[in-house]
Amino acid sequence: MRIDGANREDHGGGTPKWVWGGLAAAVVLALAGGAAWWFIAGNKPIPVATATVRANGQGASASAVLQATGYVTARRMATVSAQITGTLTEVLIDEGFKVRKGQVLARLDDTGLKAGLAAAEAQVRTAQASQGQLRAQLAQAEADARRQAELAASGMTTRQTQEQTATAVKAYQAQIEASNRQIEAAQAQVRQARVNFDYATVRAPFDGVVTARAAQVGEIISPLSAGGGFTRTGVGTIVDMESLEVNVDVNEAYIAQVKPDMPCEAILDAYPDWKIPAHVVAVIPSADRGKATVKVRVALENKDERVVPDMGVRVSFLAAKPQADAKPVPGVLLSPDAVVQRDGASVVFVVQENRVEQRAVQLGADVGKFKLATSGLKAGETVVVSPPAELKQGSTIISKE
Repeated sequence: MRIDGANREDHGGGTPKWVWGGLAAAVVLALAGGAAWWFIAGNKPIPVATATVRANGQGASASAVLQATGYVTARRMATVSAQITGTLTEVLIDEGFKVRKGQVLARLDDTGLKAGLAAAEAQVRTAQASQGQLRAQLAQAEADARRQAELAASGMTTRQTQEQTATAVKAYQAQIEASNRQIEAAQAQVRQARVNFDYATVRAPFDGVVTARAAQVGEIISPLSAGGGFTRTGVGTIVDMESLEVNVDVNEAYIAQVKPDMPCEAILDAYPDWKIPAHVVAVIPSADRGKATVKVRVALENKDERVVPDMGVRVSFLAAKPQADAKPVPGVLLSPDAVVQRDGASVVFVVQENRVEQRAVQLGADVGKFKLATSGLKAGETVVVSPPAELKQGSTIISKE
């Protein structure tokens, strides 16, 4: 019997055709799956934070010798209280109120003080009335003494009687002198009672702004209280805004570079675009061994309602005072976290709808806490802040909430 070639191919030592067909199908499926996975994973949106860049509006400043951070402080601040213990009947201030020196801030219950003042004034009137009686008696004694002197000259009275009338005159004069002292004492009591009465009215010790209201109507305040229980130690706190300055801590390794009257620029954390001209007032001759810093007082040359106590501030100590007519450097300001290094160049990722464009930028001198990009960006464009390592040209993004 003869076996043909086809049957030899199916039953011989070669690989069957159906095996090769199965392998080809598996490879096609694997490639299709890989492509699908790459498409899905490669285009999965990357969550990022974004920020809008803005044009530089700051003039060029003199080069900074060093920088330090600190806080706005008030050289003149007072917690206002009464000088006596009493119950509040009126509180005429609240946080944010501007007050003038001598303005009434609060009043205490003055019923007892008013009665004490009235009693002291009555004592003065009583002493004055008693003195009036003594003066009338003195006038009568003096008239009697003159008559006795006339009678003694004519021999119609005894010497003893004359001496008695003279002694009566001296006695009344002594009583009037004592009465004068009593009146003075009573008047002093009136002045004391009036001072105590005035203590019931709490007044502003200087011009300023109320930063805290510490008591309410009906509460007891006392300058001697420790603040426990229901007793308050003050009505409120007043700050003289004209006395605001900046205290910064300078590393002791660089303190030799700081001199009195040295020009500075202060930038508040709350207003990073506002440069405030300033100068060094004094270097405090005391170091903090724990932080290895020395405190420096810096005076603000421009006062504004935006500056309030305890604000964070960064001070740049300048080699020379900046020019008033300095023009802004062209470019845009952006966060330092938006700039990253890619292939040795400084780049940013600009948001274009839901994708990003990698763009090289040219950087200039820092402006405060911002980077200045002199080319590569336009004001109003949105960039990615702290771009992740996997972010690249054309990546799909989604903004973080």
